[in-house]
Amino acid sequence: MSVFSSIMSRIFGHKTAEAATPEAGATPAPGAAPEASPGATAGTPPGATSPGATSGAAPAAAPAQPVDVSAVLSDMAAKNPQKLNWRESIVDLMKLLGLDSSLENRKELAKELNYSGDTGDSASMNIWLHKQVMTKLAENGGKVPEELKG
Repeated sequence: MSVFSSIMSRIFGHKTAEAATPEAGATPAPGAAPEASPGATAGTPPGATSPGATSGAAPAAAPAQPVDVSAVLSDMAAKNPQKLNWRESIVDLMKLLGLDSSLENRKELAKELNYSGDTGDSASMNIWLHKQVMTKLAENGGKVPEELKG
């Protein structure tokens, strides 16, 4: 499981995270933005769909109801014995979710999210990662306050 999938799974719940990987023929969630069909059947011309598939499959299925990411994380933080600054720190966010927050794992997350900066500059990478994770959560059905997105 990718690092970002693990983050989504911990916030949206296991069932939602499984739905985040579209299968060929999956119907996008209502309101999901259509994109090119990444799961289209090999040999199917662009713009065409394979039998039983819908055109414009979404990259990830959004939850039926938007998940209030801030509320979920605030609730988790209230129950956590450590004081974690998840609103600003990717390290603290990952710790809150019970994920490996090592530099190696954050570099892997940066790779998954197409970070183009210098991964040796961990401070800049961490700021970018936090904003990008919040933006991606919003794109995948999370209700994220604007101040947390990039």
